Amino acid sequence: MSLRSFMRPLSVLSVLSVLSVVSVSSVLCVTTANAAPAGADTSAPRLGWDVRPTGVTSRLRGLSPVSHDVVWASGSEGTVLRTADGGRTWSKVGPPGTEALQFRDVEALGPREAVILSIGQGADSRVYRTGDAGRTWAETFRNDDPAAFYDCLAFFDHRHGLAMSDPVDGRFRILSTDDGGRSWRVLPSEGMPPALPGEAGFAASGQCLTTSGGRDVWLATGGADRSRVFHSADRGLTWTVSDTPVPAADPARGVFALAFRGPRHGIAVGGDYRPDQQSPMAAALTRDGGRTWRASAAAPPAYRSGVSWLPFPPFAAVAVGPSGSDVTLTSGRTWTTFDTGSFDTVSCTVRAGCWASGEQGRVARLRLG
Repeated sequence: MSLRSFMRPLSVLSVLSVLSVVSVSSVLCVTTANAAPAGADTSAPRLGWDVRPTGVTSRLRGLSPVSHDVVWASGSEGTVLRTADGGRTWSKVGPPGTEALQFRDVEALGPREAVILSIGQGADSRVYRTGDAGRTWAETFRNDDPAAFYDCLAFFDHRHGLAMSDPVDGRFRILSTDDGGRSWRVLPSEGMPPALPGEAGFAASGQCLTTSGGRDVWLATGGADRSRVFHSADRGLTWTVSDTPVPAADPARGVFALAFRGPRHGIAVGGDYRPDQQSPMAAALTRDGGRTWRASAAAPPAYRSGVSWLPFPPFAAVAVGPSGSDVTLTSGRTWTTFDTGSFDTVSCTVRAGCWASGEQGRVARLRLG
C-alpha cells in the first residue's frame, strides 16, 4: 500500500485504533488527567495529557525531551527545570542570578548537556550552556546590539546550531555555533532577504526556528502585512522566503511555530495571540520544503503557539495553545481538538514520547489509550 493511498481521510478514533494495535502506546505512553465526557466510549483509544506537577508557577515556553526519563523545560523568572525520572520529580537548575530573565527556549544536547536562550532587547538576549545537568552554567553569548532581540534557538546536531533575532538594519539576524553552543558568531546578512515593515518572529514556544537534517532550517514570521517562512539549506548562510496563508497584518498575528518532517513536509501554526480575537486559517502545510504553503482545510479553532510531529505515524502531528490541543492525522490538512487545557509548546521524539508545557508551571506527557 502506498503512503498516498494510506493518507486518505479517516476518523480520529479509527486511526488511533490502528496505532493501538501496533503498540504505539509504548512510545506515547502514560495516563490521562482528563475525565472522559459523559456517555463517551471509554473503550476506544484517545489522546490526552497526563500533567506532571513541577512545583513552580513560572510560564514554561521552552521544552526539550531527551529520553523516557530526562526532560528539560525553561521559562520566566530565570526558570530552568530538569527531570531524570520521567516527570515524577523536577529540579530547578537555572543559572544563579538570572531571575529577571525569560528563558523562552531550551535545546537539550543530551541528558546532561543543554543550551538555553533568554529573550529581550539588548543585553537581555543571552545564551547559557551546561554540561553537568545544570549544576554549573557558562554564559556563552550576550547581545550587545540594542536593536537586536533574539527569539528562538535550534540545533542541527550536537555541534551545529542557530539562534535568530528580529530584524536589525532591515534583515533578520542569525547567530551560529559549531561547537555545541560554547561560542557564537553573527552570520553575514547578505544572504538574508529584506524584512517587511513590522515583520518579526514570535518568542512564544521556541519554535519560530526549526531544523531538519544536517543543513535545512526554517524561520517563521508575522507582524507585517503577511506572514512568511524563510528557508536556508546551508545552515543559515543564504535564505529564500515564501508567503503563507496564515493571517498577519497586525503585530499580534502570524506564524508562531513550525515543524518539519524531513526536508519537504512542514506544518505552520499561529494566528492572533490575543484571547479576544479570532484566529481563522491558523494552520498551513507545505509539501515542497516551504516554497509554497496552503491553508489547512480544517484548521485548529483558535490560536496555536506550538506544533510537533508525532513519532508515529508519519502523517500525524499535535498543535497546542492557551485554549487547547489538536491532532492532525492528514499531515496538517485537517485538525481535531482533543483537549481544552492551556499549553504553549509541545515537543515529540521517538525515544521520549510527546511533552507539552505552559503557564503556571504546567508540564504534561501525551498518552494514547
